[in-house]
Amino acid sequence: MTQNPEGERSGSRAAQDRAAGGPIDGESGSGRTGSEWKRLAVRSVAVLLTLFGAGAAYWYFNQPWSRAVEVANASIAAPPPPTVTVSAPLQRKIVEWDEYTGQFAAVEYVEVRARVSGYLDSIHFEDGQIVEKGDLLFVIDPRPFEIALASAKAQLAQAAARLELANAQLERADQLRETNVVAASTYDQRVQEMRAAAAAVESAQAAVRAAELDLVFTRVTAPVTGRVSRNEVSVGSLVSGGSGGGTSLLTTIVSLDPIQFVFDLSESNFLAYQRAVADGRLESTRNGGIPVQVRLFDEEGWGAARGGRIDFVDNQVDRSAGTIRVRAILPNPDFFITPGQFGHLRMPGSELYEAILVPDSAVVTDQSRKVIMIVTEDGTVEPRVVRPGPMELGLRVIREGLAPTDRLIINGLMRARPGAKVTPQPGKIEPAQSQS
Repeated sequence: MTQNPEGERSGSRAAQDRAAGGPIDGESGSGRTGSEWKRLAVRSVAVLLTLFGAGAAYWYFNQPWSRAVEVANASIAAPPPPTVTVSAPLQRKIVEWDEYTGQFAAVEYVEVRARVSGYLDSIHFEDGQIVEKGDLLFVIDPRPFEIALASAKAQLAQAAARLELANAQLERADQLRETNVVAASTYDQRVQEMRAAAAAVESAQAAVRAAELDLVFTRVTAPVTGRVSRNEVSVGSLVSGGSGGGTSLLTTIVSLDPIQFVFDLSESNFLAYQRAVADGRLESTRNGGIPVQVRLFDEEGWGAARGGRIDFVDNQVDRSAGTIRVRAILPNPDFFITPGQFGHLRMPGSELYEAILVPDSAVVTDQSRKVIMIVTEDGTVEPRVVRPGPMELGLRVIREGLAPTDRLIINGLMRARPGAKVTPQPGKIEPAQSQS
C-alpha cells in the first residue's frame, strides 16, 4: 500500500494544533477564531497594565514626600476648630448678700388736730415745708379762752377770800375755846368751814390752769421735726377740738431723718438666718447690729447705697403670707428719701468666704439644669453641671460643680458644641467695680 507523504505532514500539523489548542480547519464549532485571540491578547495587556499601575501607586504613596502632600491636602479640606476665649474662674473673698424689696416709712407720723374748738384765726406755714418741733402752725381765735381764763382767776380770788375768812374765824374760835366761851361744836364748824374754803381754792386754781391750757391750745405748734403736709382747713373755718372723736384734722407731719425701711422676709430665709445665728456664723437679727444697704429703684449697683442696720423683727410669722415683717433704720440727712417710696435692701446672708465667680453669660440653661462649658487639655468642649448662687461683684457665684483650675468658655459659646474641638484663647474675668 502506497503512503502519501503530504497527507502525513498535514495530519501531524493537525495533531500539533490540537495539542496547542489552536484552530483546526473544518472544526469551527470547537476552535477559537482570530477575533477571540485578539480579545484575549487585549485582556492580558490590560491585566499587566493594572498590576503595573498598582505597584507604581504603592511605591508612590509609601514615599515620605507623598505623606506630607496628603496631610497638606487634608488640612486644606477640613476647616480649623473654632476659636473661643477661656479663663479660670475668679476666686474672691466675699460676703453673700440677700436682696429684698420694701418701702420707706417715717419714724414719726403725726396727725395735727385741734384740741379746742373755735374759729381758725391764722395759718403760719407753707404747704410742704420743713418745720421744726415747736414751730407755730395754726392760731385759733383766743378771745373766748382769754375771757374764760379771766373768769377762772376771779373765781380763784373769791375762793381765796373765803379761805382767808375761814382761817380768821377758826383762829378766833380757837382763842375763845381756851376760856370755854365757844362751844366745841362751834369750833368744829369753823374747822370744817376752813377746810371747805381751802378745797374751793384748789378747785379754782385747777380751773385757772385749765383755762390757761385751753388758751395755750389755741396756738397749734409742730409736735415733731419733719415735713408738713397741706393745711386741711382754711382761715375762718370752725374747727372741732377736744380729746374725743370727731376732732378736726388740720394737717400731718412726717419725720425724715432718720427714716425706716420696712420689708417682708420669707419664712425659709428667716429660718436660714436662725440656723446661721445658732451656729455662730451670723449675728442675731434682733440685736440691732446687722448692717444693711439700701438703694432706690433708679440707682444702679450698690456703690452709692445708703447704710443702715436692722432694728426690729416682728414677733410672729404672717400665717396667710408665710412672711415676717422686718424693719431697718438709716440716716437721711439730706431729706432726699420720702416716706412711701419703694427701694431695694440687701443684708448679709453668709460669713466671709472664698467664692468661685464666673460671668453670668457663661452659665447656660439645659432644661432644668445650669451648665458651664469647660475646655479640656486636648481642646474638647465638656459640659459641666453646676449649682449657681446669687450675683456678687457683677458675677455669678458657683456653689458646686466647678473647680478653681477649670477653663471655662467666657466668649464664643455659640461656636462651641459638647464633644467638639475648639481653639482656646486665654482671657480674664474682671469683677464689676460698681458692685463693690
